[in-house]
Amino acid sequence: MSERIFNFSAGPAVLPEPVLETIQRDLPALPGLGMSILEISHRSAYVDRLMAETEERLRQLLNLSADWQVLFLQGGASLQFTMLAMNFLNADRPAAYADSGAWAQKAQEAAAQLGPVLTAWSGQSEHYTRMPAASELLTSDASYLHLTSNETIQGIALQDDLDLNGVPVICDMSSDLLSRPLQMDRYRMIYAGAQKNLGPAGVTLVLLHQELLTQQQPQLPTMLDYQTFVKSGSRYNTPPVFAIYVLNQVLGWLMDQGGLEPMHARNRAKAERLYAVIDQSQGFYAGHAATAHRSLMNVTFRLPTPELEKTFLAQAAAQGMDGLKGHRAVGGLRASIYNAFPAEGVEALCALMQDFQRQHGH
Repeated sequence: MSERIFNFSAGPAVLPEPVLETIQRDLPALPGLGMSILEISHRSAYVDRLMAETEERLRQLLNLSADWQVLFLQGGASLQFTMLAMNFLNADRPAAYADSGAWAQKAQEAAAQLGPVLTAWSGQSEHYTRMPAASELLTSDASYLHLTSNETIQGIALQDDLDLNGVPVICDMSSDLLSRPLQMDRYRMIYAGAQKNLGPAGVTLVLLHQELLTQQQPQLPTMLDYQTFVKSGSRYNTPPVFAIYVLNQVLGWLMDQGGLEPMHARNRAKAERLYAVIDQSQGFYAGHAATAHRSLMNVTFRLPTPELEKTFLAQAAAQGMDGLKGHRAVGGLRASIYNAFPAEGVEALCALMQDFQRQHGH
């Protein structure tokens, strides 16, 4: 494998090197099958085993009971914004949305095209520097409450699984699912585009509790009805077999790492190392997120001037660090350090930041 740089991209994001090596080895022909995963029928016995193993690994990692359905869909989290509202938004009971940032806004806007929604809480007045507490959320008689667990653009994250006293919680976990253990009883649906911690773009993971499925709206379009994919085992039409294969490899790697608790500890250690450099810079580096709400996945910060940020990015690129430019909507810098991102890359960035401050600080 050619020499790899440190990929800080927010997504598609870094994958574990052992997974990439397995893909490279087996891509021309799967062992014992004589054909590529890119060629094999989605109705084959191999894909039967692949789908079953991938689901079982997810159930083990998340401790999912039999009440949960595991679906492998397409269209990314963006399609889920519409699909979940189409399935579960009741015209007589508005859906509640927590406005925690850019992705939460997109989810709410999509739902508002289909029925009544209310803003359960908004962080807009605070420039999206924190997440809500459960006590701040206005959810009385809502069809469901929608949360976004990690805002990749702003770099803020829920630190705990909120207890909403019976309101069905639907959560977009695209950028932090499988980065930490979850209290699954706090949720009734979780969905995630794969291209952060799970695998490549192309598959969207949806976890649905049976209780929520009983609240579906009638007469839904076939391809936008969750029951279509429950009944067909996610194979009503051709699923993204290659992306599911890579997801399965990533899940195996996660299990080899000891599961979600050790992974969470490693993620916390990486993030705390980087935040310490920001906090000790005497304001040269300014973090966006309130300390208690900092994301472990996306570390967002600014330098004193846009010109210095451009210079920093150029130096980072010269040292083999890519993907550090902040989202176009907010600017600044962003280091995305998902599960597979190596601690060595965090150390390299910290060293550059400290050296850069010595060069340009006052």
